Amino acid sequence: MVLKGKTCIVTGAGRGIGKGIGLRLASEGAHVVFADIDLQQAEAAAAEARALGGEAVGMDVDVTRREQVRALIAGTVSKYGRLDVIFNNAGINKIRPFMETTEENWDRIMRVNALGVFLCTQEAARQMIAQGGGGKIINTASIAGRQGYGNIVPYCASKFAVISITQSSARALAPHKITVNAFAPGVVDTPLWNQLDREHMELGETSQPGEAMRNFAAGILLGRVAQPNDIAGLASFLAGPDSDYITGQVIVVDGGMLLW
Repeated sequence: MVLKGKTCIVTGAGRGIGKGIGLRLASEGAHVVFADIDLQQAEAAAAEARALGGEAVGMDVDVTRREQVRALIAGTVSKYGRLDVIFNNAGINKIRPFMETTEENWDRIMRVNALGVFLCTQEAARQMIAQGGGGKIINTASIAGRQGYGNIVPYCASKFAVISITQSSARALAPHKITVNAFAPGVVDTPLWNQLDREHMELGETSQPGEAMRNFAAGILLGRVAQPNDIAGLASFLAGPDSDYITGQVIVVDGGMLLW
């Protein structure tokens, strides 16, 4: 129960990695706000956490709109009294060949994945500074933030941006005892990958369900793709006191897919 009494927001928590993180934090005593653009999914995830004995609520948020981010944080503080940790996890992707990537595709992905992290970091930091006592901000990066891929250019650019935002905000917020870190997953078995798998087939890049994930994960040293629970342990560490002297870092959790 290392997080007992801590208040944590997780964006993009209605499913996938975000949901897995939220359930883990709740199991360790945190008060967890499952935030998602899909309120129904957020509330369902929070109900699952409560059924397991945790304290959780679901709230809706569009991370690209500052007023909604502010409302999320205000609602969290109204419910639990303060904000100790935020996981900026909300993100989207879309397969497009490099030469067919449009401005619309670029703008949509960059707004959610990069601008959303920036806005949530700013607004969470305002609350943490106002209440005193520091805080923790944790961002979802990706191995695609360290290495580009030809058919997900905006996604890669957005995750490179997440790493930059992590480093810049870590420098800016350190005087307030706010740490900022990120984790970089590889291939994780989530609904997002189901979507990407379908898009690979629609573009004729693969011919069978699951083929894209298998191809992409072929070089993982541990021999399997990740599950959300494989990410949740690292997330718990970054939210807890054992990571108090770590800031500005990106920790890779990819099963040995890329080595650098």
